[in-house]
Amino acid sequence: MQRLILAPLCTAALALGTAAFAGGPTQVAEEPVVAAPVAVPAPARNGLAFTLRGGAAMGPAYFGSDDYEARPDLAFSLNALRLGGFALGSNDPAALREGFGLRGSLRYIGERSSDDHDELTGLEDVERALELGLGMSYAARNYELFADMRYGVVGHEALVGELGGNLIFHPSDRLTLSGGPRLQLGSSKFADTYFGVSAAESVASGGDLSAFDAGGGLLGAGIEVEANYALNDRWGIEAAATWTRLQNDAADSPITQDEDQYGVRIGLTRRVTFGF
Repeated sequence: MQRLILAPLCTAALALGTAAFAGGPTQVAEEPVVAAPVAVPAPARNGLAFTLRGGAAMGPAYFGSDDYEARPDLAFSLNALRLGGFALGSNDPAALREGFGLRGSLRYIGERSSDDHDELTGLEDVERALELGLGMSYAARNYELFADMRYGVVGHEALVGELGGNLIFHPSDRLTLSGGPRLQLGSSKFADTYFGVSAAESVASGGDLSAFDAGGGLLGAGIEVEANYALNDRWGIEAAATWTRLQNDAADSPITQDEDQYGVRIGLTRRVTFGF
C-alpha cells in the first residue's frame, strides 16, 4: 500500500526537479555601474606678489655729513613668485615667511651739490642715484638672515651690497617688531664716487680737502630696528630707525664730517598681487 502511494509522489518530485534544472539559474537584474567623475585640479596660474613702500625719511645730507635733511623714501620687496613649476613665497598676506626666499632691494640716493654745503667747495656734484637689485634670505618665525646686492641703474653705476639679520617679535597679529645688525658694502667705484677726492678737486678746494683715493669693501656697520603694522591685507604702516658707523676708507675720507650716521623713516606699504 505504501509503495503504491510513494511511487506517484516520487514521479512528481522528479518531474518538478527536472523542470527546475531545465529552466537554468535564476537571473538577477543588476544596476549598471557608473564611474564617479574624477576632479582634475586646474593648473596653477603664474603669479607675482610684491610690496611697495613710499614715505619720508630723515638722514645725513650726504654720506659722511653731520647735517640732516628730509628726503623721499622708496622700497620694494618680493613676497611670492610662481612661474611654471617654480614657486617661491606665499600669496597669503598673513603667512609667515619661512625658509629660503628672494628679496627685492631698492635705494634712492639724493644729489650731492657743493653749492649746498660749504665744506664741499671744490668737489664735483654727484648726481642722484637709483639702485635696484635682489637678495636672498632665510627666515623663521623669530629671526631672519639676508644678503642683498644692488646696482646703480641711475647715477653712480656701481655695485653695493648689504648683509644683515633680524630678531623678530609678534606682539599681535597685526604688529611685527624686528631689529638687528647691518653691514654696508660698496665697490671701489661706489666708494670713490662718494668718498674720493681727486687731485684737481683738492686744488679747487683750496687745499681744505686732501686728495684721497677711496677703495671698496666694508664701508659701514650698524643696526636697524623696525615696526610694521598691518592695517588690512593690502595696506600697512612701516617705521624704522638706523645707526651706521662708517668704516675703513669711508671713515677716513676727508669728506666725512661725522662717522656716526643716523636715520629714521616712516611710510605706507601696499601689497600688490596679480596673475598672468
